Amino acid sequence: MVKTLFTHFDINGVSLNNRLAVAPMTRVSANEDGTPNDTMNRYYERFARGGFGLIITEGLYTDQAYAQGYAYQPGISDDVQAQAWKPLVNTLHAQGSKVFAQLMHAGALTQGNRFRNDTLAPSALQPKGEQMTFYRGQGPYPLPKAMTEADIADVISSFAQAAKRAVEVAGFDGIEIHGANGYLLDQFFTNYTNTRDDRWGGDIRQRLSLSLEVYKAVRSAVGADVPVGIRISQGKVNDFEHKWKEGEAGAEIVFGTLAEAGINFIHVTEHEAWQPAFGEGPSLAALARRYAPGVTVIANGKLHDPERAAQALEDGADLIAIGRGALANPDWPQKVENAQALAEFDPSLLGPIAHIKESETL
Repeated sequence: MVKTLFTHFDINGVSLNNRLAVAPMTRVSANEDGTPNDTMNRYYERFARGGFGLIITEGLYTDQAYAQGYAYQPGISDDVQAQAWKPLVNTLHAQGSKVFAQLMHAGALTQGNRFRNDTLAPSALQPKGEQMTFYRGQGPYPLPKAMTEADIADVISSFAQAAKRAVEVAGFDGIEIHGANGYLLDQFFTNYTNTRDDRWGGDIRQRLSLSLEVYKAVRSAVGADVPVGIRISQGKVNDFEHKWKEGEAGAEIVFGTLAEAGINFIHVTEHEAWQPAFGEGPSLAALARRYAPGVTVIANGKLHDPERAAQALEDGADLIAIGRGALANPDWPQKVENAQALAEFDPSLLGPIAHIKESETL
């Protein structure tokens, strides 16, 4: 069954060597101006040399106003940043990997924006939890300002322009819209962080509206031939146990609506991808497959065990995105294909990237 992981797969005309992707992971190791550096180049190159068919970048901030979430986070908010990604993308292509740019706006969960100190959100509500110290944050999140129609229009435009730069300037093969984990699009989608009474708030379908508008704008910017998808989750970096109150009925609306919009892939991330989404029944990835037929489903969530990853494909996923397992084993595909032992994950790997010497690349 594990052999299925190493079969080819196609997303909207982009051919992948296998069903294995590197999940997007915040690394906060870029230059202060948001451009990637040599350490990041070597970090990403190890995954390509290690055999991953698809590499999805960490979240790249989309504008020079409110989008940045972390100090030393990379961006794609102007052509300088986009040009800086081009050599890295070319290097990964030379190793046979395809590369998708994940576009992100942190919203109320900003804890390190070099452009400003204030934050925006759908509603002026104090975020749960506290900032993440291993990403250089400290204390409660700031109280955000409720977004105006003009603010929302700026966000939609910034995603579209960032996507255009990613494809036309940097040479990325596809775009992933970050609609998960508690960041801005997920804040609009989540019932308790979005108390708006306009067209951007209301029931679960209405709360998905901003994600859909962002998708439409990105699609228009990059054209029909570029794979465009979205990352979706229940849990958040500041509310790990959150579940959609609408249950499977809500999943049917969300995944069905995304499919109707023409999205190419849905990247579902859960703490443990195989677990029932709502206490019992199918996993969230299996529900995405059920209610979004014809759309590529990427499953993420502790699937670093090869047998469990293969079972996720059997349960309906098309691709497996590996996060912490890839940090511990940047050559995970090669090791699994050759029946070699995998290294255990070290939590210290979650912080900023330690310096990677050229001799340490695979």
